[in-house]
Amino acid sequence: MYTPFDLSGRGVVVTGGNGGIGLGMARALLASGATVAIWGSNPGKTEAAKAQLATECGDASRVHAFVCDVADESQVGTAFAASIAALGRVHACFANAGVSSKGCVLTEMSLEEFRRVQRVNVEGVFLTFRAAARHMAEHGEGGSLVATASTAAVEGAARNSHYGASKGAVTAFVRALAVELARHKIRVNSILPGWIVTDMTDKSVHNPKFADAVLPRIPARRWGEIDDFGGIAVYLASDASAYATGEQFLIDGGYTKF
Repeated sequence: MYTPFDLSGRGVVVTGGNGGIGLGMARALLASGATVAIWGSNPGKTEAAKAQLATECGDASRVHAFVCDVADESQVGTAFAASIAALGRVHACFANAGVSSKGCVLTEMSLEEFRRVQRVNVEGVFLTFRAAARHMAEHGEGGSLVATASTAAVEGAARNSHYGASKGAVTAFVRALAVELARHKIRVNSILPGWIVTDMTDKSVHNPKFADAVLPRIPARRWGEIDDFGGIAVYLASDASAYATGEQFLIDGGYTKF
């Protein structure tokens, strides 16, 4: 029987799993049988997400939650060790946590603002992937690393240059790691979301002027939803993607093609 999408017995870490795209991923991973550890920097939001996911999957023993700022090296080390203890082994790790731009033009952007975005979006992925790769290489059975980037990595957006720079760095990092870590049976891929309805994009997607300008450019003629990322998450955590590495998976309703 062909069951490549069955994740029973597999442990998965999802950073930023307490909301938005990360929550959608965690929901689908649990529905496919995985045991999941979500990370979030907001304690209350993280516990609420854990309770929600436990209710949805009907098995609280498969849902774990840890508070972690992914840009803090010591916190990442502590959270990953706790995740290993809870999951037994981490088979897949989704570096999904990120922050958005504050909409600054280059000539008025402070170094502090530029670094704020890089700290989480680039250094956070580095720290998370380093911890996961060490674990996966040590146990010798490989695994899957997945970074959430953005369509901002492949097309320009005014007032968003530092965010685009951070996501472009992530996609380049992923390509290099796909080559470097293949010898350890670790595959590395990135997901590039388009315009998705989340807390991060709430003001934009509910702004009539913005919606009138952007929605006509999306062939699917709708905003993306967090559950649109469940399928790609399960695919990349499963044996179905055993020969896929170094790739950019655009999930944008056709936005970058039009």
